[in-house]
Order: sequence, then C-alpha cells, then structure tokens
Amino acid sequence: MKFALSRDSREAGVYVNRLGRANQFARALWGITYALLFRPSPRPFHAWRRMLLRLFGARVEKGAHPYPTCRIWAPWNLVMGAHSSLADRSDCYSVARVILEERVTVSQDSFLCTATHDSDCPEFPLVTAPIRLCAQSWVAADAFIGPGVTVGTGAVVGARSSVFRDVAPWTIVGGNPARYLRERRH
Repeated sequence: MKFALSRDSREAGVYVNRLGRANQFARALWGITYALLFRPSPRPFHAWRRMLLRLFGARVEKGAHPYPTCRIWAPWNLVMGAHSSLADRSDCYSVARVILEERVTVSQDSFLCTATHDSDCPEFPLVTAPIRLCAQSWVAADAFIGPGVTVGTGAVVGARSSVFRDVAPWTIVGGNPARYLRERRH
C-alpha cells in the first residue's frame, strides 16, 4: 500500500508521518509498559506477557509464548495463535498486521518487518504490508521476513535467510534472497 503525498509536501520535499499522534502516543505508552513490566518479567511468565499484550490490543491465544526479550513495535497489530512463539531477541516490527497462526515458531534474533519506504519517491513515504506465518511454520534463527510475505503451512525458513516472496506450504527455503531447498516431510 502506498500513501499519497499532498502536493504541498511533494513540492517541499518533506515526509509527512501518516501514522498520527494517537499512534505515537500509544507506542510511547507501550514502550514504558515494555520497559517496566514486559521486559523484566521472569522467563516462564508467558501468561503475564500475554495479558500485557492483550491490554494493548493484541490478539494472543492461550499457550502462546512471547519471550521477555522479544521486541514488538505495535502490539495492536499482533495476532499470536495457540502455542506460537516469539523467541528471545526476535523483532516484530508490526507497523502493519503480523499474524502467527497456531504452532508457529519465530526463533531468536529473527526480524519480522512489515514496513519499508518507497525508494522511487524523493520523500521516501512509508509503505506497509502485513506478514502471515501459517500454522506449523518455523522461522529459524536470525532470519528476515519482509513486508507482504506469507510463509505457508508447515514451511521452514532457514537460519539467516532473507525472505521477500511468499513461501509455499511444506517447503524449506534458505539463503539471501531465500530460495527453494527441498520439500519438508510431514
């Protein structure tokens, strides 16, 4: 999705933040909550962190495991299915919706990125697209998932991979950019 710039902003070469003051205020409030209540919580306190995420509008099912050092930009754009996991130091840059269906694993140091900027426009306006990780998929350590990507049911994204296109169900991909490696046995 591309945001239209007004003629005044195009002529002035000025980027206008389309997210608004309410979004900025909510993110500031979430940042304080994250620093004081989410991040310092003991590792096994998943229910506590689920409750905090729900207070900020996340849809988090029972049994989901948000670990204390995972980073979530906007909880109101997060959906976590039952028994899904955001591991330590994973980064959920949820400017747009991020959906983890049931039994999805996002391993440590992975980055789920729903936003970029339009590099063809001098103002570099924000461009967002949702990410969907389908049931039983696994994003291995230090992988990057770009805006608009769907990782199919049971698919595996190999460690340190960069994914910019959809991943077919029950396949294993790897590399930068990620490419098909083989079918996954199930």
